[in-house]
Amino acid sequence: METPIARTPRWRRLLPRARGRWAAGIAALVVLAGAGTWTAVADDGAPAVHRQDRMMRVDGVSLDTSYFTTGGTGRRPAVLIGHGFGGSKAETRAQAEQLAADGYAVMTWSARGFGKSGGKISLNAPDREVRDVSRLIDWLAGRPEVRLDAKGDPRVGITGASYGGAVSLLAAGYDRRVDAIAPEITYWNLADALFPDGVFKKLWAGIFVTTGGGCGNFEKQLCAMYERVAVSGKPDAAARALLTERSPSAVADRIKVPALIVQGQTDSLFPLGQADAMAKAIKANGAPVAVDWIAGGHDGGDRETGRVRQRVGDWFDRYLKGDEGAATGPAFRVTRTGGIDSTDGAALTRGAGSDTYPGLRSGPRTVALRGGEQKFSNPAGANPPAISAVPGVGGGLAQLSTLGVGLSIDFPGQYARFDSAPLTASRRITGSPTVRVNVKAGEGDAVLFGKVYDVSPDGKQQVLPSQLVAPFRITPAQQGRPLELTLPAVDHELDSGHRLRLVLAATDLGYASPAAPTTYTASLDGPLTIPTAPGLTTAAATLPWWTWGLPAAAVVIAAVLLLSTRRRTATPAPDPALADVPLQITGLSKKYAKSADRYAVKELSFRVEKGQVLGLLGPNGAGKTTTLRMLMGLITPDDGEIRVFGRAIRPGAPVLSRVGSFVEGAGFLPHLSGRANLELYWRATGRPAEDSHMEEALEIAGLGDALARAVRTYSQGMRQRLAIAQAMLGMPDLLILDEPTNGLDPPQIREMRDVMIRYAAGGRTVIVSSHLLSEVEQSCTHLVVMDRGRLVQAGPVAEITGSGDMVLVTSAEEITEPLVEKIAALAGIGSAVRTDDAHGLLVRLDGATSPQLVTELVRLDVPLTGVGPHRRLEDAFLTLISGGSA
Repeated sequence: METPIARTPRWRRLLPRARGRWAAGIAALVVLAGAGTWTAVADDGAPAVHRQDRMMRVDGVSLDTSYFTTGGTGRRPAVLIGHGFGGSKAETRAQAEQLAADGYAVMTWSARGFGKSGGKISLNAPDREVRDVSRLIDWLAGRPEVRLDAKGDPRVGITGASYGGAVSLLAAGYDRRVDAIAPEITYWNLADALFPDGVFKKLWAGIFVTTGGGCGNFEKQLCAMYERVAVSGKPDAAARALLTERSPSAVADRIKVPALIVQGQTDSLFPLGQADAMAKAIKANGAPVAVDWIAGGHDGGDRETGRVRQRVGDWFDRYLKGDEGAATGPAFRVTRTGGIDSTDGAALTRGAGSDTYPGLRSGPRTVALRGGEQKFSNPAGANPPAISAVPGVGGGLAQLSTLGVGLSIDFPGQYARFDSAPLTASRRITGSPTVRVNVKAGEGDAVLFGKVYDVSPDGKQQVLPSQLVAPFRITPAQQGRPLELTLPAVDHELDSGHRLRLVLAATDLGYASPAAPTTYTASLDGPLTIPTAPGLTTAAATLPWWTWGLPAAAVVIAAVLLLSTRRRTATPAPDPALADVPLQITGLSKKYAKSADRYAVKELSFRVEKGQVLGLLGPNGAGKTTTLRMLMGLITPDDGEIRVFGRAIRPGAPVLSRVGSFVEGAGFLPHLSGRANLELYWRATGRPAEDSHMEEALEIAGLGDALARAVRTYSQGMRQRLAIAQAMLGMPDLLILDEPTNGLDPPQIREMRDVMIRYAAGGRTVIVSSHLLSEVEQSCTHLVVMDRGRLVQAGPVAEITGSGDMVLVTSAEEITEPLVEKIAALAGIGSAVRTDDAHGLLVRLDGATSPQLVTELVRLDVPLTGVGPHRRLEDAFLTLISGGSA
């Protein structure tokens, strides 16, 4: 592993393009254990992404890796994505596919001790996990599609969450070839995270060990360290040194690359102070830094996955691709919460930002506290403990705290309390409050837990922002004289009339306290100082939808009318012969954006009749979503046509009024009933009330008495059915449902199936796109199967699943891949796919007969145990797409 050298920061030389890169000269130490396996994945709007799975041998340890590219001959930057502790490379696949589709060569891997990788967990030791990353970079340097800055030196960025975020920081400190990083919800100093101020964070430490598979799965010295600290309840100097040497802070002066730091507000494991320390250190090295405080964290809550991934992509576009136009976002952004989304119960959020990172003590304001000297006790065995954040449960508590609900517990006689007067104006805390206190213990160290509550005007409700506390170990030498305590960093708004309450508790469930009983004395030595970060600009609060929805709808309707008027002369005349046909698609084609010869959909043709429930099936990248978007008039095909009841589909075509669609969950007003939400929606369309067919749609949706209840009380399944009832308003003749069962449990999926069947029973038509093949088989009458943008087969479900050209062959011995290839190449055979147990083969006959197939199998010495038709849709589907991924 290379030692960093003095040089011009790499990020400066990346813009607008790399110049004069230092040759790496690193010998390839990676031994490949196999040729790997390739599969292709894609969404409907992006080029196909190829994945190569491969076991690599690194310093005697097997690493399970995946490599994602989109093909082509051009060189591109590379990105490594690390996973969280207890996870594996599988959890990073979706982000890898997205970055690969955006023009990167992406590698993921399972760290030592996780997934299928070998070795022991060493907590990102420099000579183990960190060196593994350098060996992966070596491998990337040898790939012909990866852009190089010098021989052996690929253009590479690293991202990852938690454990993977830490290794991105460490790799940047140890390997000078790293060009940009985007660590998420991770640590700067693991010793400070698990032993804050010398107090053992026992619950999180125990979860670490359990999640890692038990102490025996860790490097011996780590296991011994944990057991020693867990028994004593107090970290020693050796424990701190061991974790510090495996922390990014150990190479703080070497991390000199652009860093996007994403940290969680609901995170009692790695709180915001860890991000603050890393931001200051990297900025001091002269590199660009941006800090983003997301709503969620290790305690749960909204991780804002979509927004964060987009920002990470933009960050890499800027500092890896050299795209100076890429919007990397503000230097500091914080997500703020207010209200609940009725469709999924998630907190509604908005952002605040500034052009500079304010740190944790910007804009200090003092608030006087009242309360004299107070005595309180640490009980024997530190039981019962106070409760704040609880790993695994804390996320729900933290989310509730942002909405004004307090659930923390302090036991009488075990804490000191100091209150402010009611606030005369609203205030927002953004950062870490501080206070000066005097503390004395009856004997030994005083271990206290500081927290700041938001107390309602009547005093009956106190909220602990993000359920966070700060532990303090106050030694005898520090006792009896003023001591400044830094309290948890939060972003929290205090309303006028509320009070601030400082609590110093003797115990906390998440931490180890002294087992011996003792008495503490605490008094104030000054006011509470709260940071306000005055430079932040908060996005405007979301207005009730009707204040903008109706004017926006009017604008949209006017634009549609104008567009349809302009295109009226170009719209093909209606076809009277198709006046009663809900849908006919003929020769439909759509190319990928910016591609001259790659198609998302190509020469697609099929027809749907009244009363049918049609299942649209296909693997990722088959073109299903693109087809539905063209059907709904959202995008225009490059060739071919779509006719609904004989009329050609164009954006704004009047016939679209006969089409209803459910693509994503609708946004409902949580305080209104289900019925009131639907009535409000229909009024906004401007159509007569009698045309809504409200009662008919509600009867089909089957919500019953729940329609009178507020939507905020609905389960996910009820919200989904209400959204589909909204799509049914006006009883459209053609109803399009895209993945309507997402997020539903089995009983709710069964109810959704019944809804679709009831809707079509009246002579209307339903088209449903779904990955749940068993549900499609039970609810659909007809199928259209697509693969790589083309039609594979269309027809009744029974015909496709029971077709005589699909045969299941079983064998007494495992059927090898070379044998499968031989069978698939036989004359009259369309395809051959092995079953999961390798003792079966699904064969699609394309001219050959079953007896002819049996003759050929006997000739190939296959020990047959059975040959016959197979009727499961899943197997038929896999056969039709020749083993594609569903």
